[in-house]
Amino acid sequence: MACVKFKDKENDDVYLTFKSDEMDEPDGRHVLIVPIWEERYLFTQHKKRGIEFPGGKVEKGETPIEAMHRELYEETGATVKVYQYIAQYYVDRTQGKGFYKDVFVVAIDYVEKKSDYLETLGPVSYKDISDIPKEQKSYLLDDPAILACVDYAKTISLGE
Repeated sequence: MACVKFKDKENDDVYLTFKSDEMDEPDGRHVLIVPIWEERYLFTQHKKRGIEFPGGKVEKGETPIEAMHRELYEETGATVKVYQYIAQYYVDRTQGKGFYKDVFVVAIDYVEKKSDYLETLGPVSYKDISDIPKEQKSYLLDDPAILACVDYAKTISLGE
């Protein structure tokens, strides 16, 4: 599939490629998860940035799929019912090292209440990103690459 170029908040180039082939394997060093639970998006409330989709770095010895499961559970208490790898984007940093991020859309099986969500305050859900109060929303939910992934996620069926 074709690559789409965006600029992020730091004015870095972001190259987004949607994955339409089941043979595509995630191989990025970061993951972003677009979780859907009870026909709503499940977000996490980051302690510093605000409400955003869960995600993070792939740890040493871990696959992106394992990282997706781990990050989702750590930040929201949610477990995966079914998922689809939908995109990968590359952030070409002008300051620092660039990185690849794999994007997954996930149907949630259940959400467990936890006593610790690490760097987040735990899960919150909204029907749409536009429903999140502006003062609580992370700047990442204005990122054009992330918004393009959310729009793409709306077009697919996870076949639950």
